[in-house]
Amino acid sequence: MDMAISSLEHLFLWTSSIFIALQAFQLTLLLGLLYVTFLLLAMTGLLKLRPAPTAMVFSTPLALFNSFFYFTILLSKLSQAQSPDVDTSVRLSGSLVGATSVTTLPIAGTATVAASGTATTMFAPLFTVPGSADSGATLLPNINDPNATDAQTICPGYVGSHALRTPDGLTATLTLAGPACNVYGTDIETLNLTVEYQSSDRLSISIVPAYVDASNTSQYILSPNLINKPTAVSDSSTTSLTNDLGFFWSNDLTFSFSVVRMSTGDVLFSTYGTKLVFEDQFVEFVSSLPENYHLYGLGEVIHGLRLGNNFTRTLYAADAGDPVDYNIYGSHPFYLDTRYYEINATTGDLTLVTSGDNEVDPLGDYVSYSHGVYNRNAHGQEILLRPSNITWRQLGGSIDLYFFSGPTQADVTSAYLSGAAGLPAMQQYFAFGFHQCRWGYANWSVVQEVVENYANYEIPLENIWTDIDYMHFYRDFENDPVRFNYSEGQQFLSMLRSNKQHYIPIVDSAIYAPDPNNASDAYPSFDRGAAADAFMLNPDGSLYIGEVWPGMSPPLKTPRMYRILISLTIGYTVFPDWIGGGAGQWWIDELTTWHNEISWDGIWIDMSEASSFCIGSCGSRNLSLNPVHPGFALPGDPGSLIFSYPEGFNNTNATEAAFASAAAASQFSANAASVGLPPMTTAALSYLRSSPTPGVRNVEYPPYAINNIQGELAVHAIAPNATHHDGTQEYDVHNLFGHQILNATYSALRSIFPTKRPFIIGRSTFPGSGMFAGHWGGDNFSLWAYMFFSIPQALSFSLFGIPMFGVDTCGFQQNTDEELCNRWMQLSAFFPFYRNHNDLNSIPQEAYVWASVATATKSAMAIRFQLLPYIYTLFYQAHTTGSTVMRAMAWEFPNDPNLANADRQFFLGPAILVTPVLEQGASSVSGIFPGTGKGTLYWDWYTQTQVVVDIGQNVTIPAPLGHIPVYVRGGYVLPMQQPAMTTADARATPWSVLVALSAKGTASGSLYLDDGESLVPNATLYVELAATATNQLWASGRGLFVDTNPLASVTILGTAAPRNVALNGAPVEASDVSYNATSRVLVVGGLQSMTVQGAWARDWVLAW
Repeated sequence: MDMAISSLEHLFLWTSSIFIALQAFQLTLLLGLLYVTFLLLAMTGLLKLRPAPTAMVFSTPLALFNSFFYFTILLSKLSQAQSPDVDTSVRLSGSLVGATSVTTLPIAGTATVAASGTATTMFAPLFTVPGSADSGATLLPNINDPNATDAQTICPGYVGSHALRTPDGLTATLTLAGPACNVYGTDIETLNLTVEYQSSDRLSISIVPAYVDASNTSQYILSPNLINKPTAVSDSSTTSLTNDLGFFWSNDLTFSFSVVRMSTGDVLFSTYGTKLVFEDQFVEFVSSLPENYHLYGLGEVIHGLRLGNNFTRTLYAADAGDPVDYNIYGSHPFYLDTRYYEINATTGDLTLVTSGDNEVDPLGDYVSYSHGVYNRNAHGQEILLRPSNITWRQLGGSIDLYFFSGPTQADVTSAYLSGAAGLPAMQQYFAFGFHQCRWGYANWSVVQEVVENYANYEIPLENIWTDIDYMHFYRDFENDPVRFNYSEGQQFLSMLRSNKQHYIPIVDSAIYAPDPNNASDAYPSFDRGAAADAFMLNPDGSLYIGEVWPGMSPPLKTPRMYRILISLTIGYTVFPDWIGGGAGQWWIDELTTWHNEISWDGIWIDMSEASSFCIGSCGSRNLSLNPVHPGFALPGDPGSLIFSYPEGFNNTNATEAAFASAAAASQFSANAASVGLPPMTTAALSYLRSSPTPGVRNVEYPPYAINNIQGELAVHAIAPNATHHDGTQEYDVHNLFGHQILNATYSALRSIFPTKRPFIIGRSTFPGSGMFAGHWGGDNFSLWAYMFFSIPQALSFSLFGIPMFGVDTCGFQQNTDEELCNRWMQLSAFFPFYRNHNDLNSIPQEAYVWASVATATKSAMAIRFQLLPYIYTLFYQAHTTGSTVMRAMAWEFPNDPNLANADRQFFLGPAILVTPVLEQGASSVSGIFPGTGKGTLYWDWYTQTQVVVDIGQNVTIPAPLGHIPVYVRGGYVLPMQQPAMTTADARATPWSVLVALSAKGTASGSLYLDDGESLVPNATLYVELAATATNQLWASGRGLFVDTNPLASVTILGTAAPRNVALNGAPVEASDVSYNATSRVLVVGGLQSMTVQGAWARDWVLAW
């Protein structure tokens, strides 16, 4: 009987499968192919059915999938039945205008059809912008062109003359030393050199064209109104006398200059033996570098922390999803140069270390000297790092160099930020809570469900974000009136505020340009901006109209589900003119008006390179086509399902990996069949090469082709010939768009929240952007490699003065998996900006999706919450002094050459060492504990036991899934509070103090407190803590801020057994004191009753 029943069940299962397959093919070919792939996997045994004797065939994977699949088909058919059919039989003709040419293409119109005798206007099919609209000319980057002209070979260089001393340095005239070479532009005959010793640690070298006036505006000089230009301090004539940098110049062979560290005689920068090339579209200068040098910075790039000596860095802001080693969103023409010297034990002489990685004696005695170099230039740039030199090439502007003497990384960074780029903004306390976002939250109900899920799983959530889903037709400053209407939104925000949580929406950089002939397409924000001259122009004065997200989106047919398989559209757009137009006040007004409707707490700025999906002003004659579909696949388009998973996914999820592989192959075949494969060709590529025309700039195709990830400068970007209202061309200021929109947004939030610190996260940055905003790492991938890259990326932005940095935890593009997300959620808990975010087509990855990830997240968050006062204090110090928050090990231990390339571990401030697992399948991790040979101690965070290692030993550390190794460095005192669901609740918990003693029995620390939000706090409190070798812990405060939370306990690591424990002379009950003689850990509790007015209400000393 059982066998008969089982046979009937199998018969029903397979006949129903055939029926479902037919239904799937009726919907779409791709859906049918995906389902047949699943059936084949089941038939071949990759998806095994439950054994027949259990009589549970209906609970096999195939049966369960059939139920889900058929239910999905029914929903799809139901939604189609409720939607009008689209009549594609009526088509009009129109034109698509590029930057310089017109292409006639068919477009879609509207149609009126009869249904039961009633005329009904139907939706028209979208016009698809051809892919060629964003395909530029085929260019060969100069660095890859074997036929490229070497400017050093044919150009004459310059001769210096008329040198004059000034109070702070000198000036001189530079004149071409021979006939102009005009290799990649027009040579500038005469230049002015200005050298200034601007302070005790900063030297300025400026080389500009001698004659720049209204008749010669093509020689663009970066205005100090846009980017701060450092000048000599008021007492420079005195302070500069202690400057350790010396400037020397010579006409030997040709004009050259050198910068020397006077205390050591080390040449830091020297152009000797090379030629200065200065043209209107090409500037080149070269400096020698020592063997195996250590340079850091020159962002933004996905790369290891140390740049290496065979690498070319292109600086040109690009909307590119995190390709390795190419230019991406930001441009930071600054580098840190660290040089190590071995100290002769007998003479004290210094010998430069030129050995490669891991070739240095760990027992040797070394010292390092660091200096910084900043080239204040906003043009596209290329920096060639080669074994013996650095070559700087830029597409225009001036040479505006600043040298910072150091001699430590901390000195360099502080001088660079406080004297040049600008100190980073102080963040509100809530910003250090956890942030959750996703592109694909369909409506307020879905967003609220996410918030509630975090609460249900008891995972702290501080901030909920929405991507472009909330927008009305993807337009800035407008919510979708159905899915994200204002009344429901305010109710949701009221609930958030009652939970002490916050809301941050995205704002894109492009503004929808409506069809002027369609009243229903009106967009008041555009109208107000146009009236204010807020948008960029074409050279003829008309509006520059590109193509980005704003347009229309069909209503969601399954509003409570993630937006999978939902088609998106985009539209033609204009771009704010931050340089010469009226965009600033208009931007403030629009954000203010919108905030009156939906009271968000901060802003997320995206697409700010700025990105455009077509070349040139492609929408100038095509606004009647809005909305349009771009010339590339969007998430939700047919054939765009994501089947990619992290490295090693097949090792832990073999069945799912096999299905994903088969489905991906089927989708690829279907896509290839639908669009056809391009014909194979063996013809050699033909490259566009432009030649300079004397006196005329070619901004579209500069004669020197930088290695831009997008190729032509206009691809996926605002075209270089777009014009600002003051006449400036985008060519000269492209890299500043992201910086300026952050500046404008900061001003807007200052207006909306007059007393509060603005919270802003932006994508494209430039030196000084940290004054306004934090930064996230962009569209990274759900790959183990990108979890690693997040560390050097964060450390680099520490150098750039943007400490509020984090990445899309678990990855933005492609699917993550449980193991990667488990590890990544723990790693990111130690980054200042902590956010989980992924894209529309990927699987959900909120921290509660997998049980193990939820557990691991709560474990790491518990540490983060305890460290919040420490992190907040680090940010105060960064904001006031230019110190760093996340730190490379080499910066904390500057005299160990073996750490020069270390970027798989990092310090959070000086006290916390983090050693994450960065490889799939690992249950342990290798780590080093720097400084142990010089007496540095480390304590395991979890066990509070001392780490015992040999000098220079690379230790294998147990790290099972869900555990991230964290250590406290000896010599530091950490004021802490308790974990909670929000930072506000955490701030209301009792205090504790963790003291990790050094080998000398001492430790120190500090604590900064204020109200956590005010731009100018009414009161502050700064507490200094110090443990002495005489078994005393001192706490001394300055300031009037009142914190009434009591002190609960003090834990001291590495101390001898206590004798008598007393707080300010009052004995502590013996029952409140515990000591572990094995681990040498002393815990003093019961202090609440002794600090009822607050832990820091008065100074105290704890003796033991």
